[in-house]
Amino acid sequence: MAPSYKLTYFDGRGLAETSRFLFKYGGIEFEDVRIKKEEWPQWKEKFAFGQVPVLEHEGKQVGQSIAIARYLAKKVKLAGNDDWENLEIDAIVDTINDLRLKLVPIFYEQDEAKKKALIEVVSKESFPYYLPRLETVVKKNNGHFALGRLTWADFYFATISPVFDFFTGSDTLADYPTLKAAREKVNEIPAIKKWIETRPKTDF
Repeated sequence: MAPSYKLTYFDGRGLAETSRFLFKYGGIEFEDVRIKKEEWPQWKEKFAFGQVPVLEHEGKQVGQSIAIARYLAKKVKLAGNDDWENLEIDAIVDTINDLRLKLVPIFYEQDEAKKKALIEVVSKESFPYYLPRLETVVKKNNGHFALGRLTWADFYFATISPVFDFFTGSDTLADYPTLKAAREKVNEIPAIKKWIETRPKTDF
């Protein structure tokens, strides 16, 4: 019997990896559709907003990576128990995403000198602003990002933070042991560890 869920994204971890982690954590079968760069033009028009990731289930199709992850988190019991708890999780996920967005211009910049300047700004301004604050949040939450327990916010950070290193060429969490430990805690969950060992090898 074919999986009832299909997740479509590029052939990389990127914005789909949080959802893949959640699928694996919950033991939910899904079809992991990966689009090669050269295939994208023929795929783009198949989606309402010409963007991926896209989740398909029972004939319905929905985009937006964070919305998809939030939905799956509820399925696998990694969401909050009430509206306020969900608000706390959403707030920290959105904050981590704010930091991620600081790196996006680096990805698209073709001029090496300009790219180097962007990396310097992120390294000297964005990381020093966000990472100490996130470190404090995790210390206050028993080694987690929200609610003092494992939630999908931990999964989001674990899957997004490696991008920091990839784009800057440095160990961005070197001075933040609590953040690094929170990421490793997720990566060592048996189902996640197995996925990391067997997933397709890509840069990010």
